[in-house]
Amino acid sequence: MIPKEILAALRVIEIHTARLANEQLTGTYSSSFKGQGLAFREVRPYQAGDDVRLIDWNVSARMNDTFVKVFVEEREMTVMLVVDLSASERFGTRRVAKVRVASEVAALLSFSAIRNNDRVGLIIATDKVERIVPPKKGEKHVMRVVREILGFDPSASASPAPTPQVRGGRPKLGAATNLKAALESLVRTSRRRSVAFIVSDFYDTGYERTLALAAAKHDVVPVVLRDPRDIDLPDVGLATFEDLESGEEVIVDTSDARVRAWYAAAMKKITESRRATFNKLGLDSVVIDTGGSFVGPLRDLFARRARRIRR
Repeated sequence: MIPKEILAALRVIEIHTARLANEQLTGTYSSSFKGQGLAFREVRPYQAGDDVRLIDWNVSARMNDTFVKVFVEEREMTVMLVVDLSASERFGTRRVAKVRVASEVAALLSFSAIRNNDRVGLIIATDKVERIVPPKKGEKHVMRVVREILGFDPSASASPAPTPQVRGGRPKLGAATNLKAALESLVRTSRRRSVAFIVSDFYDTGYERTLALAAAKHDVVPVVLRDPRDIDLPDVGLATFEDLESGEEVIVDTSDARVRAWYAAAMKKITESRRATFNKLGLDSVVIDTGGSFVGPLRDLFARRARRIRR
């Protein structure tokens, strides 16, 4: 049984993102990604300026005239969504938590894909690969993808089911981030070249080499989910912070300007290192905030890619 709140969220996301895919991303999506290659369509008589390498000599000999092969771009693509649903994705201090943004982004990308007759697949990962949904077409499949993200329960995936750990009267979420495992699964399971959107906050280490391997095989697009409190520590006096993935707690005096400056510098270093990794691999990336629009950044990403492809 699907909980009522999940069904309600699914309905809202379906209506909202399907409309956005039609109104906001029509055209930019299809022009942003190249197809899988060229497919033979027909032969036609040679015209001045045609590439002589395209001459079909067998047909030309039979017809006693010069004919060339005509190819068209094979547009159908496979879109893979690699979604990080570790415990840190439950964090959010603005409009919604990162996991909700992830589901909205996944829905918008999926609806854009099926409007273009592409297939959509899903890999959900925490500290391990949790779900793999094979690529398919159709709106029902899109809603299954979104439902898998919204309704994912890390505790239900464990076998045998562990006894929930409790800290301070609250359940410890505890699912860590392992982007390396998620990317390895992408490389291993997706044999055809695909467009792979990696949706995560990217607070992990040791995944860089596997990201490079994935990027060599697929068109990889990192989608970085960010909350304003990820980069800016507010002045709220003494506060207790808990790591959702490890359960570790620490008391911080946020009124100390030196503490806030140290935190800002540390997060800036992480951000710059991540950006440098993406740039080194030649990846187009996009940052989406929990408190802002997820449509604008994606539309800008697609427009940027489309301009580069036309050049």
